Amino acid sequence: MTRLGFIGIGLMGRPMVTRLLAAGFPVTVWNRSPDKCAPLASLGAAVAGSIGELVAASDVVMSCVSDTAVVEQIVFGSGGVAASGSPGKLLVDFSSIAPAATRDFAARLAQQCGMGWVDAPVSGGVGGAEAGTLVVMAGGDEASIERIRPLLAPLAQRVTRMGQVGAGQVSKVCNQLIVAANSLLIAEAVAIASRSGVDASLLAPALAGGFADSKPFQILSPRMAAHCHEPVQWKVATLLKDLDNARAVAAEAGLNVPLAELAAEWMRGFADLGNAQRDLSCVIELYQPR
Repeated sequence: MTRLGFIGIGLMGRPMVTRLLAAGFPVTVWNRSPDKCAPLASLGAAVAGSIGELVAASDVVMSCVSDTAVVEQIVFGSGGVAASGSPGKLLVDFSSIAPAATRDFAARLAQQCGMGWVDAPVSGGVGGAEAGTLVVMAGGDEASIERIRPLLAPLAQRVTRMGQVGAGQVSKVCNQLIVAANSLLIAEAVAIASRSGVDASLLAPALAGGFADSKPFQILSPRMAAHCHEPVQWKVATLLKDLDNARAVAAEAGLNVPLAELAAEWMRGFADLGNAQRDLSCVIELYQPR
């Protein structure tokens, strides 16, 4: 059976590893904060003392970390994946990072150690990770993506090859642009309903199945209406990062994206007020009565 390594035991990584272990895969884990690995060790995961140890014990290394800089650090930093990788091994990056950086990283990794790369960002949130219903937008050569399909079966309802390396990240940028900008519109709708004497908690069931419905709407609008923002499911900082990635991709393509620009401006202003690590639903606080 394919030996898996998993780097990044966060909101998404922990339930993903839990499902891989339940499916019978041997999984070795590593995290910058080692204490986060303890619950997975109790489920049968091996805990590596270093990234090099994890790579040596794995045929396929998976990563799910916060941003482009962290991916670069775990792959090319001292003792990173590139230092221990070898031909035949494969890195599958579930992180949502800049497409241009992904293409650069993949080329550098292949040059340094011969290891392959698939960018495989996911959508579906923590709930999707727990239920194994994520959708994966993958970028890479066909052989590599076919190789990992059985490995992703416990995690995802669908894996779509979007093109060569970087195409998965471009697709995720499109996904996150819609989610991030839509979250602000959802907050405006909840605020309008509340200030107009409507019970905003009824919006989600009332609009379910209609043209305005979506998974983000069903998740965010009840939390916004109740002003209940725990536990954290989507961090404001994460969506702001994704909006910035969308703006960068648009700039590379020579496109004007005024809605993305406006959404990023509002999200950045809100994050700068100390809200970066809070749940996305708290953007309702932008819409206080005048």
